[in-house]
Amino acid sequence: MTLNVRIGGALGDFVAINVGEQGAYENVSEYVRDLIRRDKKRTETEQFDRLKAELTRAFAAPQSSYAPVDADAVIARNRRG
Repeated sequence: MTLNVRIGGALGDFVAINVGEQGAYENVSEYVRDLIRRDKKRTETEQFDRLKAELTRAFAAPQSSYAPVDADAVIARNRRG
């Protein structure tokens, strides 16, 4: 995939500081790829943390709060939304 992005003003200045001989990246493409990787990792971490929190709450619930269900009940519940 090829992306063309125009960046100016303060954002363009910020990118310029981070790219080239004085910056941490050799070129803008490398910088953008790193930003995308970091954002992907952040998103995955947030999703994992939400799942972990849900599981923690579920396992902390008393056994009496659970009720047995069969596959048909689960399917019917999911169809309702």
